[in-house]
Amino acid sequence: MTTLTDRIENLAPWFHNLRLDGIETAPDHPLGDYPAFKWDGFRHVIPEDLSGQTVLDIGCNAGFYAIEMARRGAEKVVGIDSDPRYLAQAKLAAEVAGVELELQQMSVYEVGRLGMRFDFVIFMGVLYHLRHPLLALDLLWEHVVGDRLLFQSMQRGSDEQAEPQPDYPFEDESPFAREDWPRLHFLEHRYAGDPTNWFVPNRAASAAMLRSAGFRIEAQPEPEVFLCRRGDRPEAVDPPPRIG
Repeated sequence: MTTLTDRIENLAPWFHNLRLDGIETAPDHPLGDYPAFKWDGFRHVIPEDLSGQTVLDIGCNAGFYAIEMARRGAEKVVGIDSDPRYLAQAKLAAEVAGVELELQQMSVYEVGRLGMRFDFVIFMGVLYHLRHPLLALDLLWEHVVGDRLLFQSMQRGSDEQAEPQPDYPFEDESPFAREDWPRLHFLEHRYAGDPTNWFVPNRAASAAMLRSAGFRIEAQPEPEVFLCRRGDRPEAVDPPPRIG
């Protein structure tokens, strides 16, 4: 007979440390009790009651955040990920938690295939794994974010955020030397041993990219996390392509 422990081990390694009937899936996680400790830093900005709401978790991994949304009463929770093993983990985790998730293998560039907008979209820990990060934000605005976006990215550099001016003369190079200026660091090879780490923003760049894509920042409960509303795109920005 296959036990729950066997099923968990057969899907290893796990990046989310979940507690499935008291069994931890990643008890030796290098970041500690992740993502539970991260969740504790911003859970207060998410409504306790999501009744009647639709939720999309992009890059859902083993489903920690998607399951939390279902526990808060969301009417429909969809999780997408490009890795089938993570989706299998999320399926097991949802089964043990007694919640219903709709899981699909899909990249962020394919979100148009979902054919609907969601009340609440989670985009946590994905941006820095993308070769085309601003395109991804454009596609979220165009296709799936109906109201709110919860965004998080690994960040490096200053936590300060410059107040950008509407324009700068060509000869003015001073903004580019400021530590609080939006910076998107490109990783040509690897970072932390991961070849899928491509672009790492500082805090100012995360905020600037969100605004540029048409999202209005409402709260920053911690430096890496932004709660946004779907707003208007800047007039000078071309409409995002219809992909997927």
